[in-house]
Amino acid sequence: MKKLIQVLIAGMVISLLAACGSDDASSEEGSSEEGSETYQVGATQIVEHPSLDQAYKGFQDALEDEGLDVEYDFQSAQNDQNNVQPISNNFVADGVDLIFANSTPSALGALQATEDIPILFTSVTDAAGAGLVESMDEPGENITGVLDLHPDAINQTVEFIAENFPEATVGTVYNAGEQNSVAQIDAAKKAMEGTDLSLEERTVANASEVKDAATTLVEDVDVFYIITDNTVVSALDSVVGVANEQDIPLMVGEPDSLKGGGFATYGIDYHTIGYRTGEMAAQILTGEKTPKDIPVEYPPELQLFINEQAAEEQGVEWNDSWDEEAELVEAE
Repeated sequence: MKKLIQVLIAGMVISLLAACGSDDASSEEGSSEEGSETYQVGATQIVEHPSLDQAYKGFQDALEDEGLDVEYDFQSAQNDQNNVQPISNNFVADGVDLIFANSTPSALGALQATEDIPILFTSVTDAAGAGLVESMDEPGENITGVLDLHPDAINQTVEFIAENFPEATVGTVYNAGEQNSVAQIDAAKKAMEGTDLSLEERTVANASEVKDAATTLVEDVDVFYIITDNTVVSALDSVVGVANEQDIPLMVGEPDSLKGGGFATYGIDYHTIGYRTGEMAAQILTGEKTPKDIPVEYPPELQLFINEQAAEEQGVEWNDSWDEEAELVEAE
């Protein structure tokens, strides 16, 4: 009888242990599934301005549409290169699942910080020239993304200037410390070869110098052309003020700058390139692909955008063909 009781007790103990083990396994499984649905993303950009902000919004929208639960740590470098590297270093120390680098300086900082954490970039003009990837088709082991410059954007913008403002001297202001900007200026010079246009340049180191630089161009230029330079775009209102006061048409590098008072651009939608980058990120976060599996992409086809109010304020004679060719943008 005693032996039978011992056997029964032992059986009960084993059953209880098995039940506990099953509960623990079930609990761990639920925790694993819950954890796999929440991702930590470090998001960084060189400065806050409408174009970069729209790209970040597009990135977030894509991940939301993909059904992913993402927690973001957003950090702006406030247009200070000294802040770029520490931001990415902190993301690495925090063990984020992915870094969204929104601008060339931000992407370079992220790449210098890690070889292991996936990096998705956008708002980058020349990824290979900046040293972010070896080529469009073969990005690095942990980095890929979407460019913000269509291959024909600068050529078509220069053609537009040549057709509508013949023999113009074109004035530009940019930060020579931005690889993104140097590549665009070189492309603009090349596009002007064989035309009757000439380029007059001024360089700045920070946003506070933009207005003075634009003012020094007034006597020498017929048209302003501001590329997608983060420093200058963050202070675009300074250039707009000069352009409006002096009746100088202001060509810009992207549609968001039209909302700030630019006249015209052949550009792309920054929300769109951010969204596409977010779709790539979803594939990487869920393990479907790795960065090296996804080629770097150009933005979609170009569109002529015009701000009719800015045209009037800058003394531009309206061309009726623009009514059909252009998408009109209103200033904010």
